[in-house]
Amino acid sequence: MNAYLIDAIIALSIVYKGFDNLGGFKKIFGFQPNTKAAVLIFGLFHGFGLASKLHDFKFGKEGLVTNLIGFNIGVEIGQFLALILVLVVISLLRYSDSFKRFSTLTNTLLMASGFLLIGYQLTGHFLR
Repeated sequence: MNAYLIDAIIALSIVYKGFDNLGGFKKIFGFQPNTKAAVLIFGLFHGFGLASKLHDFKFGKEGLVTNLIGFNIGVEIGQFLALILVLVVISLLRYSDSFKRFSTLTNTLLMASGFLLIGYQLTGHFLR
């Protein structure tokens, strides 16, 4: 698969989640997409993205399975630790007076960064 197209779809998942967090689907379209389906679909593309990045590592034939398992365990541990940190910070901020403004700004910036990434991937690489 084209790694730049996969990266653009991953960026689209960032935009999607920011829009979802802001309640955009309910406000604009009047419905809420199935979260489990979105997680499955975007998760597959994130997996494709990770797999395409693995090509950059020159794993030898010796210990290939061990290296792949170790790499994936490392990725999962990193994601788990990052999730714990984010949950702690958000839990502390949730009860502050400025949380609504903070979350709106954060999700708007999340969407903007996703649009920038989509544009970069599509115009900078994919269309070459």
